[in-house]
Amino acid sequence: MRRILFALCAVLCLIMSTSYEVSAQTMPIDTAGFQTFLHQTGDTTYLMKQYFMCFLKEGPKRDQGPDEAAKIQERHLAHLSALAANRKICLAGPFADDSGIQGVVIFSTPTYEEAVTLANDDPAVKAGRLIVEIHPFWAAVGAQLF
Repeated sequence: MRRILFALCAVLCLIMSTSYEVSAQTMPIDTAGFQTFLHQTGDTTYLMKQYFMCFLKEGPKRDQGPDEAAKIQERHLAHLSALAANRKICLAGPFADDSGIQGVVIFSTPTYEEAVTLANDDPAVKAGRLIVEIHPFWAAVGAQLF
């Protein structure tokens, strides 16, 4: 299952292309409904956009049998895939330690409330295997991992 999550994370990383550099006079990207601002660094201006980072933490109900846990995980991954296909998330993946935080999802939604709704619609959250903690943060539009 972790390999599937890592593969999903890799695919989602490809969604994000190089950072957009824009002049201070133009904003060529449709930001309908999203919180954005222009950030100037030297002679470069970046279009900054608000995203929502969701930490997936161990939930209170993790006593399902192996078969039921596998079904919940399958539905969880399908949920994340659907969100990625609809461009509601731009990154997702598991953590590789035993901190109690199982993974992260970065939502690209206009509002915190929409991110919360989509996170709580996750079958693993509904089953109690995961709980969510969501924080707004800013990143340059098109920023990528490398």
